Amino acid sequence: MKRISPILILVLVSACSGGGDPETSSKAWRVNTTSGAVTAEVAKNVVSWRDIPYAQPPVGALRWRAPKPVESPLGELSVRDNVACLQVAWDGGGIPGDGVVGAEDCLYLDITAPVGASAVEPLPVMFWIHGGGNTSGFKGYYDFSTLVESQQVIVVAINYRLGPFGWFSHPVVQKQAEGLDRSSNFGTLDIIQALSWVQQNISEFGGDAKNVTLFGESAGGHNVFALLASPLSEGLFQKAISQSGYLKTNTVEEAINADDDYPRIRRSSSQLFASMVDAGVLADVSTKSAYDVAGNTLMEYYLELNDQGDVPLTTADGIVISKEGMLAALADSSNAKDVPVIAGANRDEVTLWMSRHRYFVNADYMLTRWLPPRITLRDPDLYAFWARIRSEAWKLRGVDEPLIAMEAAGYPDLYAYRFDWDDQEISFFADFPHLIGAAHAIDIAFVTGTYTYGPISSYVYPEGESRDQMQDLMMSAWAEFARTGSPQLPIDWPNFSATDRDFVHLDVGDALRVSSDRATMASILDEAKRSTLLSNIELCLLVWDSLTKVGDTDYAGYANWDQGHCSEVDADAEQMAIDNAIIAEHGSTGF
Repeated sequence: MKRISPILILVLVSACSGGGDPETSSKAWRVNTTSGAVTAEVAKNVVSWRDIPYAQPPVGALRWRAPKPVESPLGELSVRDNVACLQVAWDGGGIPGDGVVGAEDCLYLDITAPVGASAVEPLPVMFWIHGGGNTSGFKGYYDFSTLVESQQVIVVAINYRLGPFGWFSHPVVQKQAEGLDRSSNFGTLDIIQALSWVQQNISEFGGDAKNVTLFGESAGGHNVFALLASPLSEGLFQKAISQSGYLKTNTVEEAINADDDYPRIRRSSSQLFASMVDAGVLADVSTKSAYDVAGNTLMEYYLELNDQGDVPLTTADGIVISKEGMLAALADSSNAKDVPVIAGANRDEVTLWMSRHRYFVNADYMLTRWLPPRITLRDPDLYAFWARIRSEAWKLRGVDEPLIAMEAAGYPDLYAYRFDWDDQEISFFADFPHLIGAAHAIDIAFVTGTYTYGPISSYVYPEGESRDQMQDLMMSAWAEFARTGSPQLPIDWPNFSATDRDFVHLDVGDALRVSSDRATMASILDEAKRSTLLSNIELCLLVWDSLTKVGDTDYAGYANWDQGHCSEVDADAEQMAIDNAIIAEHGSTGF
C-alpha cells in the first residue's frame, strides 16, 4: 500500500472537519524528520515549513569543521528569531540591523510545497542556493510561493556558513583535523549536508528525492558549479541551473598568505589573525584562542580588513575541490555528474554596481534630500560600452567556459542563455532601461514572482503584460527543466556545444531568440583597445576587471596583454585613487 504524505492528510482533514478550502485554511500539520517534528503553515494554496535544522550548530569545537548531521530528533521544532548566518546587516536583503548580525548557529532550511503534495505522486524538488558573494545572504529573503503554486514543484531554500566561517584555511584550524574536517570549504560542505538531509527527508513533504534540481544566482550559481565540480556531491541532485554564476578558486597557500607572499590577497586567514593579535583580541595564534573568540567579534575584524583585491573564499583544498581548481575539475570526467545543466548570465550584469558609482553617474538632489536624487549618466556612451564589455567577459567566463569544460567531461545536455529583459519605465528621476537594464540579479524576481528592488521596484518591474510574460516564460522553463531535464520555451532551446556556443536570449516577444557566441577574451579586449571612448587608464582598468573578476584572477594575462600595454598601470592603485578623489568631493563613491 502506498503511503500518503502528511500534506495530503492535511487537505483531507481540513475538508472533512469543515476547516474550509485550502484558499483560506490556516491549519498546520506536523511532519517528523530526522531533525525533529516540524509544523507547517498554510497560506492560500501553499504550505511552508521554516527553520528546520539540517546539521548540528557549527559552534564551539564545531566551528571550522565539516557539518555534522543531527544525531537524533530534537523533538518539536519551532520558527526561530535569528537564523541568518553572521554577516553585515542589510535591510534590502532581509537582514535588518546595524553592523554584524546573525549567528553562527545558522544551518537551517525552509521548505515550500503546494497544498495537496503527496508521496503517491512526488513532486520535483528545486533546491535554492542564495547569492551574496558567499559573504552575505539569507534563505528567508526569498518567497517562492508563486513558483510553487503555479508550477507544482517543491522548493527548498537553505542557509550556509559565510565569509571566514564558510571558507577558511589556516594551520591552527586544519593541522589537528582529520577527514572532511581538513577541508577549507565548510560552506560548500554545508550545502552538501543540506542535500543529504533532503535525500533522507523530502519524501515526507511530498517531494521526489530522485528528482532534485539545484538552482542559484551569483554566488549561488558559483556554488552550483562547485557542487558539479566536487566529487563529494555525487548522487545528491539530478539537474542544475547556474544564474549569473562564476568560477573562482584560490589555493590553500593564497588563502593562508602566511608571509604576505601574495600581495594582492586580502582578508586572508593570516591577515585576520594578525589583526586580532595586534588588537589584543587574540592572545596568540593558537587553536584555543581561535576557537574561543566570539563569532561576531571575529566577523567584525574580518570586515575591517581591506577587501579591495583578491579575497579568498572557495579553495582548491584537494578534498572538496580539486587542487587544480574548479574549471579543471569541471573538465575532469571523473567528477562528471551526467546531469542536465543550464548556465546563463544577464546582458548588463555590472550595471548593478556601475549605476551607483559616481564615476559613471551624477546624483542631483535638486531642492531637497527628502526626494530621491535625479540620476543621470556622465557619459552615456562610455557607460554603455563599459557595461557591455564587462558583461560579455562575465558571460564568457561564467557561462561559456564552464559549459565548454563540462562538455569535455562528457555532459550530454547543456543549455546556455543570456537574460535580456529590460522593459522598465523611464522616470523623471532616472532612465531605468539604460541605467539598470538587464542588471545582475534582476532575473530572480521572474523566478520567485516577488518584484522587489528597493524604492525603485515599480520602475524596474512595472506591472503589465511584458512582466507577466517574462514571469511565465522563466517559471515554466525552470520548472519543466526540473521535471524532465529539458527546458520548455515557445522556441527550441538548442544544446550548447563548444563548436556552436548557441544560447537563448531570455526575453519576450520577438526578442526571444537564439544566437551563437564567438567571443573570446582576446576579441573582447581587442574591441576595448580599439574604442575611442576610453582613456588609457580606463582601458587598463577595463582589461583588469575583465581578467580578474568572475573567474580565477589572471594577473599574468593582464601584465602580458597587448605586449605589456598595461604592465606599468597598477589597476588596484588607480582604482583607489579614483575612489579617494570622489570620496573627497562627495563623501562616498555611491549615493
